[in-house]
Amino acid sequence: MKESIIALGLMSGTSLDGIDLALCRFEHTNSGWSFLIEAAETVPYSAEWQKKLKEAEKSTAQEILLLHNEYARYTGEVINRFLQGKTMPQLIASHGHTIFHQPKKQFTFQLGNGTIIAAETGIKTIADFRNMDVALGGQGAPLVPIGDRLLFGEYEYCLNLGGFANISYEEEEQRIAFDIGPANIVLNYLAQQKGQEYDKNSLIAKSGQVDNALLNELNNLPFYAEKPPKSLGKEWLDSEMIPLLEKYSLSLANQMRTLYEHVAIQIGRVIHLPGKMLVTGGGAHNPLLMNRIAACSKAEVIIPEKEIIDFKEALIFAFLGVMANRHEINCLSAVTGASRDNTGGTIYLP
Repeated sequence: MKESIIALGLMSGTSLDGIDLALCRFEHTNSGWSFLIEAAETVPYSAEWQKKLKEAEKSTAQEILLLHNEYARYTGEVINRFLQGKTMPQLIASHGHTIFHQPKKQFTFQLGNGTIIAAETGIKTIADFRNMDVALGGQGAPLVPIGDRLLFGEYEYCLNLGGFANISYEEEEQRIAFDIGPANIVLNYLAQQKGQEYDKNSLIAKSGQVDNALLNELNNLPFYAEKPPKSLGKEWLDSEMIPLLEKYSLSLANQMRTLYEHVAIQIGRVIHLPGKMLVTGGGAHNPLLMNRIAACSKAEVIIPEKEIIDFKEALIFAFLGVMANRHEINCLSAVTGASRDNTGGTIYLP
């Protein structure tokens, strides 16, 4: 028997590019799940929204609550514009925008009140995907691996190069997944110091050279010696990596080139066996970074069509919403360290 459902997935990442929207049709048969992305778009953040999201972590509790609601109304408006003339989804699955992620202290917070999104759109909305897992002692991340397993099972490895680089693969019939290290969040941070959004066509890095002293210190940061499950947030970047970059008086180009090498080396360290590696996220568009990753790892690098590169996370959040709506497991304790597998996501009825 074939079941079909249309869901809209929303993702806002740490790189502050904007809101990714993916309108997806999922079909379930006895042989498993299949998907089709019917429409997808990234709605860039205005300079004003970028500033609000960057500064949110310094806000008072009252300011955070106000922003939680304001961001949800903005999200609802973005959704309503996007859906004009398109098939209406049966549900919206919204990741929101992460402001705090400190699972060791048992809290994580994503902006975007699901109640308001449901009210603005008139569509059932599922949000708050990470909190149940954190309540069960998990990292609340990564959430994508269940989608990697059920939608992209033909690949031995799934690597995502977003704000942070994360990987997922099967080992001894368990899904293993974790954050490897920073990626676009730190590369964009450097590019913005030159007045650029990102290192387009790797031009900044190509003009620099690897500094071995800095590279050695980066590769020896304590996080890399930790065993999975493990995840990263902006707090780690601010406390561990940025001070290290500031310690060395290197040109921006040399810092950038060294970081490319660092990212590639850390990815290479976790690829134990040969196999096909699907690479998605903004970093997959970066030619020098992809070249270095291919050189440092044992896997065959597969770069899919642009729609999958740019919208895989939004697609999988739509899928997580479908799973939550079916009251099925969508978060794996093997990858998060929670006390049990669980169903993440709070359902808000319009």
